[in-house]
Amino acid sequence: MDEINKILLVDDEYDIALAFSLGLQSNGFSVDMFTSPIEALSNLKVNYYNLALLDIKMPEMDGFELAQKIKDKDEKIKICFITAFDLSYQRVKEYSGCIIKKPISIDDLINKIKMEIE
Repeated sequence: MDEINKILLVDDEYDIALAFSLGLQSNGFSVDMFTSPIEALSNLKVNYYNLALLDIKMPEMDGFELAQKIKDKDEKIKICFITAFDLSYQRVKEYSGCIIKKPISIDDLINKIKMEIE
């Protein structure tokens, strides 16, 4: 049996975070969901997650800053950014090159995440 992939999901929009979390869980992923980047950081399980799925625009701390703080604690974790906004890919490439544009179907989200994890 395959090891369950573990996802850290951080999006300040509760409805989106919940939809992503439920969709991922129903497809066999284990998800720790947070709507606050500060809370996500304080509850971070180091060397546990396969991938962090981070919203870019959040009020307390943007996704890039959160990604850096996560990478400082867990350099092996893969990062995917999620956003509804157009932005420069240069900043994304500094961290991972993985960007997921909202809105996205759960099937497309699952496929993108599987490509990043493998």
